Amino acid sequence: MVGLVAFLVTLAAVLAAAGHAGYLAMLSSAAKKRAGGQPAVDFAKKRLPIAGVGLGVTLLAFLIAAGGGVGADVFAMILGAGGGLGSLKALQSTQSRFRNGQY
Repeated sequence: MVGLVAFLVTLAAVLAAAGHAGYLAMLSSAAKKRAGGQPAVDFAKKRLPIAGVGLGVTLLAFLIAAGGGVGADVFAMILGAGGGLGSLKALQSTQSRFRNGQY
């Protein structure tokens, strides 16, 4: 039962982190196609390391959860939840800063 919960928590965290990275990739791609979009591309490049770290942490948590053991599963849930929440907050921050023109 703990293994299933750990799998679901870490999977949700990976999806949140991948969503942030995907948003930045789409933002950068769309900005490159527009005249005058270079500031948005630069903004996305500055935020990319944050997305990469979040994705790395959540993937590590996912791998730990796949390894098995109750202790490992609990650690993976804590690590995954922290990485997922951090990625979600970073995504919200990126969206609000971009919408407000703070790039």
